[in-house]
Amino acid sequence: MLIQRIFASVLLLACISLILMAWPYQAPFSYEPIGPRAFPLLMLGLMGLGLAYMVFRPSPIIHTTDDPPMDRETLHKIGLCVLLLLIFAGLFEPLGFILSSILIGIPMARLYGGRWLPSAVIISLMSVGLYLLFDKVMDVPLPLGLLDVLEN
Repeated sequence: MLIQRIFASVLLLACISLILMAWPYQAPFSYEPIGPRAFPLLMLGLMGLGLAYMVFRPSPIIHTTDDPPMDRETLHKIGLCVLLLLIFAGLFEPLGFILSSILIGIPMARLYGGRWLPSAVIISLMSVGLYLLFDKVMDVPLPLGLLDVLEN
């Protein structure tokens, strides 16, 4: 329990330090309506709240038999997940948000037990829906990549 609280305290101090570093940031130009500092501050703030709870919670986190074991299969899935996310980051600009999300989302769903057809349908709808939400509703531009011909 003490190690968990120490770990959470160190991460909380890191969050507070990063918030203090990001707070005065002002970009000379902004391509987003809320500016470039809002997202990191929001994420650091939420992470800080969770870590503060971990530091001051009344009882320790006790792992039960319901928790998945950290065996070879679980570590393999985590490694593949990280690899897929790195591939997504590399394909994001050239292929665009929609295609790279579909290309990485379907193997990710399959990795965690999804069936082919439902995974393909849901990931495709989510990719298009998230693109429309960010680009059209929230006015946060996302790259279209190869689908650039569809714009206008």
